[in-house]
Amino acid sequence: MATVQKQLGTVIAAHGRHYLVQAEEIKLHCVTRGKKSDVAVGDIVEYQLTSKNQGVIEAITPRKTLLYRSDQYKSKMLAANLTQLFIVVATEPSFADDLVSRALVASESSGIKPHIILNKTDVTELLPRARERVALYRSLGYPVHEVSVTATPDETRATLLALLQGQSTILIGQSGMGKSSLINLLIPDAEIATREISAALDTGKHTTTFTRLYQMDASSAVIDSPGFQEFGLHHLSEGMLERAFPEFLPHLGHCKFYNCHHHAEPGCAILAAVKSGEIAEMRHDLFEQLVHEAAQTIGY
Repeated sequence: MATVQKQLGTVIAAHGRHYLVQAEEIKLHCVTRGKKSDVAVGDIVEYQLTSKNQGVIEAITPRKTLLYRSDQYKSKMLAANLTQLFIVVATEPSFADDLVSRALVASESSGIKPHIILNKTDVTELLPRARERVALYRSLGYPVHEVSVTATPDETRATLLALLQGQSTILIGQSGMGKSSLINLLIPDAEIATREISAALDTGKHTTTFTRLYQMDASSAVIDSPGFQEFGLHHLSEGMLERAFPEFLPHLGHCKFYNCHHHAEPGCAILAAVKSGEIAEMRHDLFEQLVHEAAQTIGY
């Protein structure tokens, strides 16, 4: 009996247990075997054709990276094989520092390089305050790029295209930050592609409820994700969390107690750095909150 040749493709969209796989020149509507649904957008998968434009995903090839969020009940994969994360914020509406900080922690723990994109710089009266808020992240070494789709579209496009070259990048952000406008600026046919994906996955008009990948060239891809307000990190242990705050790193290992939790222990180097202003209080508060959340799941 002849062996069926398994082929490779890239998952470019997911909705429930239905996936759209880009396989060379064609797009295939694929499902997984059984009830498994652990496939993420950006995954390189082995598939087997079942008809001209349909297939079954047989296996996921080893991932280089995986970005996901989780609460104590479930986890939500955002994308696989990413190299970059663009966190889109704006002058208006106001963005949540909590979400930005959590996304930065997620990127640090996943080995994905984060960039902060400050959009809508044309809203000049609100720009100083927005700059002041992102200054904390800039001081930690995170690159901040100021753009305006409305006022300087050509300059914005050139700035972002240079960053995207040769990378697999996901854009995340709260609703209203202008993420869709950025995608449409970068990928002129994005709306047409999204409609095609929506039709292929049979999601009707719900075009904003799924993550999708746009291949820009052979080595560059952009992934758009739905806007969300929360970014749970229940899957990260206390040790993983402390190493995901770059400003903590110079102080780790210098606490009085080797098993210091950086909470209220005497001789804690992290707490001393918070007191001296080396570590922002807001960042330490987030660390404590994340440790508390993770403990709800892990049970210690």
